[in-house]
Amino acid sequence: MFVLVEMVDTVRIPPWQFERKLNDSIAEELNKKLANKVVYNVGLCICLFDITKLEDAYVFPGDGASHTKVHFRYVVFHPFLDEILIGKIKGCSPEGVHVSLGFFDDILIPPESLQQPAKFDETEQVWVWEYETEEGAHDLYMDTGEEIRFRVVDESFVDTSPTGPSSAEAASSSEELPKKEAPYTLVGSISEPGLGLLSWWTSN
Repeated sequence: MFVLVEMVDTVRIPPWQFERKLNDSIAEELNKKLANKVVYNVGLCICLFDITKLEDAYVFPGDGASHTKVHFRYVVFHPFLDEILIGKIKGCSPEGVHVSLGFFDDILIPPESLQQPAKFDETEQVWVWEYETEEGAHDLYMDTGEEIRFRVVDESFVDTSPTGPSSAEAASSSEELPKKEAPYTLVGSISEPGLGLLSWWTSN
């Protein structure tokens, strides 16, 4: 679920931080820049793990700050495909079941990846697993807040870097706001025994 990623960046330290230890100032600046941010094709950055190398620092004309090239390792949330995770149901919609890990919310289990047969209850706004038994079908509801075990089957990165308006967008109405896309999303599945709500598989 969490991996260590080697990174290199140039860190600017303002003059009023020169009295502090260099490593402490650099660690603070790196966490300000990266913590809780998604790096494209890398994952969700959590926190600095360690600094492996500091190169020479430079002060440029007109800028009293120091600029140091830093080699470091960062803790990143990037689960591998087929990894089993446990989260909580954030909500349900016709698109599927939305799951949260507490610090990461962009997880979707689409309808075709639910335990089958499944149906969406429009009134309750929840997905229901119609569990077949010898006594007939039992409706097992996927309620908000319930803990759910799922398998990671796909991931998607979207480059959300700011770009200039295209000619087509410039011609369209300025009142139309573009749909905000999540920079990193996971797709899950519970379509196999042992997966789904933890309460479904609790043994007596």
